Amino acid sequence: MIPPPQERKRPLSFHLLSAFLLRVLDPTEARDERGDVPGWVMVTIMSAGLVVLIWGVAGDELADMLRNALQSVSG
Repeated sequence: MIPPPQERKRPLSFHLLSAFLLRVLDPTEARDERGDVPGWVMVTIMSAGLVVLIWGVAGDELADMLRNALQSVSG
């Protein structure tokens, strides 16, 4: 017969696991530790947009500059 929940002895590993899961899955902790995710996402997207814009406007000039630089190094 299984004893009622208040009388059952649980192993230490169960208590450690439950404490770990409560700490990891606690929504208030996750909210505090996430940081400024929208900020770095916006910076990344804006940087990629600038690269695409500059590449579209000055792609040929940039390719010529790179070609000239590589030719001057290789002799």
